[in-house]
Amino acid sequence: MITGVCQRLLTANVKLFPMKALWFVCNFLLGLLALGGCGQSRQAEEYVPQYSQTPPTSSARHEYVFAVHPLHNPERLHEMFGPIMDYLDENTPGAVFRLEASRDYAAFNEKLYGRAFDFALPNPYQTVMALKHGYRVFGKMGDDENFRGIILVRRDSPVQNVSDLKGQAVSFPAPTALAATMLPQYFLHSLGLDVMRDVEIRYVGSQESSMMNVYLGNVAAGATWPPPWAAFSRERPDVAEALKVMWVTEMLPNNSLVVRDDVAADIAGQVEKLLLGLHEHERGQAWLEKMALSRFEPATSETYEPVRAFLHRFNDEVRPVELP
Repeated sequence: MITGVCQRLLTANVKLFPMKALWFVCNFLLGLLALGGCGQSRQAEEYVPQYSQTPPTSSARHEYVFAVHPLHNPERLHEMFGPIMDYLDENTPGAVFRLEASRDYAAFNEKLYGRAFDFALPNPYQTVMALKHGYRVFGKMGDDENFRGIILVRRDSPVQNVSDLKGQAVSFPAPTALAATMLPQYFLHSLGLDVMRDVEIRYVGSQESSMMNVYLGNVAAGATWPPPWAAFSRERPDVAEALKVMWVTEMLPNNSLVVRDDVAADIAGQVEKLLLGLHEHERGQAWLEKMALSRFEPATSETYEPVRAFLHRFNDEVRPVELP
């Protein structure tokens, strides 16, 4: 259309406009035509219809963060608890669960007390502290006889009595590890060793590291607790053979299962039902066996009253700790 107008203007005997002006107008109009054509061409080239292999869902599944305190290194935690998260996904409509491991106890504590987790498996000390931050206990690991500290030495060690540790280095996973640190420190204190003065305390970050420090001769003794020691003995028998359990502490209630107070009741109830029933089917039994655990069992905050009492004794007699 624009081209035809220009042709008629240029061929007509129009005296109102000089020829140069007509050429300018026509060129301007033709330029607009070219630009419009390019834009239409690009739009046509850029438009590619998108197809999906599956129909869209009516609503997205809500993600819930399930955290486990540093029982083991993150890789091993995912190996042990990853299948359980998949099982929760399969059996909890509208929900998906993400397992979160922490690099150390301090990182886990910060996130737990900051309410970053929907569900968590904390140790008993972290449990009673988490109650102040809006978490509720709904279950726990069974086999309380396993929740105690053990102190390892090398088989060729000259250490025979607690007094032989005076002036020596002793490894522990972390200050807030209840079974593997607080219980062993209280045990040594109860046998007359001032653990804050008589030994060099080394917090080495994990259960495996505490055991390896003993094997390598970096420390005279190292503390852990039965499940990591059992796994270590099974997976590294040549290394474990060089070590022996020298002392065993008293026991306390095992690690808990907690849920944050704003998680929907139906979701919390379904997770509780699934976890407490793992020992009732073959798949669950296999997962529990990897943890050296027979079952999860019901629990409440009252279950952890012995922990509160122990923490007060520990605070008064061994070293200061934050109390619930």
